[in-house]
Amino acid sequence: QVSLVESGGGLVQAGDSLRLSCAASGRTSNSYAAGWFRQAPGKEREFVAALSWRGGHTSYADSLKDRFTISRDNDKNMLYLDVINLKPDDTAVYYCAAAGQLTTTLEKYNAWGRGTQVSVSS
Repeated sequence: QVSLVESGGGLVQAGDSLRLSCAASGRTSNSYAAGWFRQAPGKEREFVAALSWRGGHTSYADSLKDRFTISRDNDKNMLYLDVINLKPDDTAVYYCAAAGQLTTTLEKYNAWGRGTQVSVSS
């Protein structure tokens, strides 16, 4: 089982950029796909982006792909989410997750971090 811990959230202003990080530990020797999800207050958790084990394949939520970039450094067991031009609607708890293969389906992810809060002021 892979354990995940997110960091990098905080209070930012609209238009700012932000990098979220996710540190993986545990059985990281096994290949796994990784993804980011977010959950805004009163809303369901939604898919943001996902990345294959070697990083050659990515998937993004259509409405976010112009501003969000997912990447990973397997040597460091790190996953990243870079966001530009943040908007108040981006306010949410951001979660990283691991799955056996690249997928956008929340239920197929079997390891989750506890999340990091991103708050965007207008």
